[in-house]
Amino acid sequence: MHKSVEVVYKKIDECPVADLQLTFFQMAYVIAGEGKLRINGNCMPYKAGNLMLQAPNDYYAFDIDTPTEFLLIRFNSGYIRQYQWESIDHIECMLFYASHLSGCIMNSESDSRHVKSIVEVLLYEMNHGSMYNEDLTRHFVNALIVIAARNIAMIKPANIRSNADNRIQDIINYIQLNIRFPQKLKASAIAEAFGLSDTYLGAYFKNQCGETIQYFIANYKIRLIEHRLRFSDMRINEIAGEFGFADESHLNKFFKKYQGQSLTAYRKANFEKGYQLL
Repeated sequence: MHKSVEVVYKKIDECPVADLQLTFFQMAYVIAGEGKLRINGNCMPYKAGNLMLQAPNDYYAFDIDTPTEFLLIRFNSGYIRQYQWESIDHIECMLFYASHLSGCIMNSESDSRHVKSIVEVLLYEMNHGSMYNEDLTRHFVNALIVIAARNIAMIKPANIRSNADNRIQDIINYIQLNIRFPQKLKASAIAEAFGLSDTYLGAYFKNQCGETIQYFIANYKIRLIEHRLRFSDMRINEIAGEFGFADESHLNKFFKKYQGQSLTAYRKANFEKGYQLL
């Protein structure tokens, strides 16, 4: 990339290179065509209207079944950090860890319509752009990033029941929103927020999602902490304070329990590599 944000149109009959590896984020919107996206060993079909995400360090390729038109929206990690997002302070982490989904990241029909409209505007600006074209393009790219983040936030646990009710998503949204506030993540606080008993909440979450609510909270928090260790220069005591841990020792004990290594060891193994991807 020569700029922090780029929008590229491509029409291809076959992917010229297998196992491409990016150093930036890429959202690929399918304007027309069908095929499969192979990413990090997974393979998922795509079709017109799909929005797919590739993150830095992902390996991917497109298997083209019918000639496909893509609008590729590219932006680097520095751009994500520099922009002052109003209410999503971990947007980079959400994007970085969502590419394991492989396929379309859209979960909302109304947002899918928004994306289609934005893509049409971006295509028009590419072909007929005049004054303030670059500023306008950035505004629409920002809208796509936020829409993508909103739909990623709707992602359910892998083992969630296919007929799970809407309340479980509300509980997941509550957890993600309050992940930095331990008092609000206590079973009693969550149960009270949704008018449930503590006992019923635990059984209900396990029944709907196939994992305990404590495991879901811990796993989501670990992902955010990993991201801070890899892609920021925050001191460990600052990270501990951000996520409501009593001190660095408390955070280290929590991290080691789930990751099998200390915070310092994880950062040493991943920090330099992470920044090389930016």
